[in-house]
Amino acid sequence: MKKIKIVLLFITVLFSSAVGTAQQQRPAWAGKQESAEKKSSVYAREPHSVQVYYGGYFTMNFSKNYSVVGAQPLIAYKLTPQLSFGTQLSFEYINDNRYSVNQNGSNYGASIFSRYRLTPYFYTHTELSLMSYKWFYTDGSDERKLAPMLYLGGGFSQPVSENTWINAQVLFDVLNHRNSPYKKWEPYYSIGFGVGF
Repeated sequence: MKKIKIVLLFITVLFSSAVGTAQQQRPAWAGKQESAEKKSSVYAREPHSVQVYYGGYFTMNFSKNYSVVGAQPLIAYKLTPQLSFGTQLSFEYINDNRYSVNQNGSNYGASIFSRYRLTPYFYTHTELSLMSYKWFYTDGSDERKLAPMLYLGGGFSQPVSENTWINAQVLFDVLNHRNSPYKKWEPYYSIGFGVGF
């Protein structure tokens, strides 16, 4: 029942964002007035005004006995200057020397997401993800488990050139599935980049 409520919340957030954005659009007959407003819009002048953008995130965590290297490429389409939908792939390679047996393997998965831009620099983020994790045990054995996750949070974008920017975001896995690597309300931080075309 708890999972159904969370999924309904996810759908409501997406629908509310889409409806709220659609209500801000002007009819097609607005003509020259609409063009003038669009030119003066702060969204039209920023690098995020492109319709399709791509980018991603890199994961690097190195310590004496444990290391992770990964990448999360993404591509998204802007329905409006504020609202976009996209998809992301995830891959991580892990090397774990904390126990008597050296273990290594990979985690991988995919997700779909939406972003709603509150201002030119701040946005909300909703993401539904399915990851396949390799679990290691102290006796040297391992097994693979699937983990569904629903991330809610937001981020900040800083332009670095005409069509490129850096993102920093904080997300929370609100599903808290038993196979999720995150504890309840543990934040997930990421820094990445975007390129528009």
